[in-house]
Amino acid sequence: MKKEINFNHLLIEYRTLWNNRLLSADEEAEQILKTAIERELKDENAHPRVRKSIHEKFYFAVKRVMDSHLAESDKQLLILVHLEMMEKIK
Repeated sequence: MKKEINFNHLLIEYRTLWNNRLLSADEEAEQILKTAIERELKDENAHPRVRKSIHEKFYFAVKRVMDSHLAESDKQLLILVHLEMMEKIK
């Protein structure tokens, strides 16, 4: 049985990892979170000449989540969403 994910809560937690990142508020929390993670993995917030590979960005994203103050359950869910987006991008 798959656990229901509270994307509103997860988005709030994700925002604590990125203090200065603006995230659209015009969409559903799930879509905002997934779009933000996809942009993070594609390194779209960096200048094209200094962009890192998707695999490097995935490593840094997971490390940032694991090193954070978030609850273990929130860390696991955020990493699952990162994995989902990584599969989508590949």
